[in-house]
Amino acid sequence: MTENHAPGKNTPIRVVTIGGGTGQYVLLSGLRKLAHIHITAIVSMMDSGGSTGRLRDELGALPPGDILKCILALSPHQEAVRSIFQKRFTQNHRLKGHNAGNMLLTMLSGYTASFPAGVQALAEILDVRGDILPVTIHQVTLVAELTDGTRIFGENAIDIPRGNQRETIRDVYLVPHHGNHISVYPPVLDALEQADIIILGPGDVFTSIVPNLLVPGLREKLETVTAPIYQVVNIMTKYGETRHFQVKDFIATLESFVGRKITAALVNTKRPDEKLLALYQAQKSDFVEIGFPETETKLILEDFLDTAGGIIRHDSEKLAMAFQRILADLENHQTPQKG
Repeated sequence: MTENHAPGKNTPIRVVTIGGGTGQYVLLSGLRKLAHIHITAIVSMMDSGGSTGRLRDELGALPPGDILKCILALSPHQEAVRSIFQKRFTQNHRLKGHNAGNMLLTMLSGYTASFPAGVQALAEILDVRGDILPVTIHQVTLVAELTDGTRIFGENAIDIPRGNQRETIRDVYLVPHHGNHISVYPPVLDALEQADIIILGPGDVFTSIVPNLLVPGLREKLETVTAPIYQVVNIMTKYGETRHFQVKDFIATLESFVGRKITAALVNTKRPDEKLLALYQAQKSDFVEIGFPETETKLILEDFLDTAGGIIRHDSEKLAMAFQRILADLENHQTPQKG
């Protein structure tokens, strides 16, 4: 087992998050405000929808969408810049439908001839606090195999089921665009090696979190590091991915891909308003029940709910407060590394 980095009074606690999409944005927006930590966000590179998907298909660019969300989340200028970066072009026929942030990140990556360098450059512009790393810099497509043998190609197609009937996901895997080579971006392994705590989620299990764990080299590293792994369990189920899941199912699913036990899971206990739940139930999305917690994982049961704007999600400040307590406990009980 690899001995993990030990935080001291003058050394920031190294927090590594693994995910993608809006869930990681919410988590990072809260963590950014905590003192005495260094954040590294490991981000899925399998997004294939919207502006991101077009840039990927037309230019062969790595998908910028989820990375851009993390840059905004970790920037102190988040509120001022978000509306500008999310502004979509409407006039020029080539630019129509793209948003400004995706285009800027793609152009910076092209100019530097390196996607990670483009990410670093945009992070520098926005005074980002922490590091943002693509889980891989290889072009890949996410494929889901359903229980009836059907295969669905692309994160966007998996994420948005067609019709009223769809079998559940039996397996997911990655297909490289060029040759047969997929590997983890090396700085990701360094970040995990030095991590004091690793956080999975929140986010769509099979399209935001698991794709990271499928990249060769990442699971193997997670199996060797000693840093505790925390999971932020989703508040709602998702049709086509996690329908009828209870808390134990979310935990067991990620454990099967991580290759080790989840140390603890943060679980929301606040039930949304029934009228709001009815809107979600119309989309076959249900509130995640604790049920019978048949798991060895410690459950941290609190109100993490945010329903502003009629959207059910985690509250970034509530998550940050919970992790502030967790990190304080981690720092108090961490023993110095033997040299």
